[in-house]
This record gives sequence, C-alpha cells and structure tokens, in this order.
Amino acid sequence: MPTLFTKIVNGEVPSYKIVEDEKFYAFLDINPNAQGHTLCIPKKEEDKIFDLEEDLYVDLMRFSRKVALALEKAVACKRVGIAVVGLEIPHVHVHLIPINEMKDMTFQHKVKMSPEEFEALVKKIQSNL
Repeated sequence: MPTLFTKIVNGEVPSYKIVEDEKFYAFLDINPNAQGHTLCIPKKEEDKIFDLEEDLYVDLMRFSRKVALALEKAVACKRVGIAVVGLEIPHVHVHLIPINEMKDMTFQHKVKMSPEEFEALVKKIQSNL
C-alpha cells in the first residue's frame, strides 16, 4: 500500500509543492514547527534513510541543501535546521525547519497558517530557487 508521501507525489493527496525533479519532491509541512517547515522526500519509497542506496542518499542531501538555501532566503531565521526522524510515516523524509530557537526543532511547538499563507510562502521560496 502506498505511503501518504507517495500519494502526494502521485497527486492523489494535495500538497504545497515547492519543487520536484525526477527523483525528489519538496513540500511544506501542513503541521509546521515554524513558518516554512519543509519536507524533502525521495519519490522512491524507502522506510529508513540509511537503507537508501548511497547515491540516492547523497542526492537527497544535495536536493535538500538546494531547498534549504532558498528557504533561508525566503524566511527570516537564524538558520535552517535539519532533522530526520522517520517514525510518523514509513517513507524517508528530511525536515528543513527555519529556526531561531532550539524549541523550533522540538516538534512540540507548532505554528498555524492559513491556506493563503502556505501558498504565498511556496511562491516566496520558489522565487529563491
């Protein structure tokens, strides 16, 4: 059975897509720790990041870096934090989180955003890619 993220990649579930290429897909987290919280995923389903083939792992990090650099230009923050947890959905995903304080990385502090705010933020990030 396809994961939620595979359904997003296939267009079966909507997302606030930032960018995609032949191997990866980046979109805003709908339950963000901070404004701009982004998920970068491989299109290929794999549960654990270290089970990815080495080349795919390295390419995911390159893709995530590109998105993080655009994100940092689009959202006021001290830096973009990165986390890979993987317990909530069995599909590799890299969290890119604009942070100003450690609490922004705890997954306990959430930010509410309207659909219009999500859409405007996608455009702002895309303009920096």
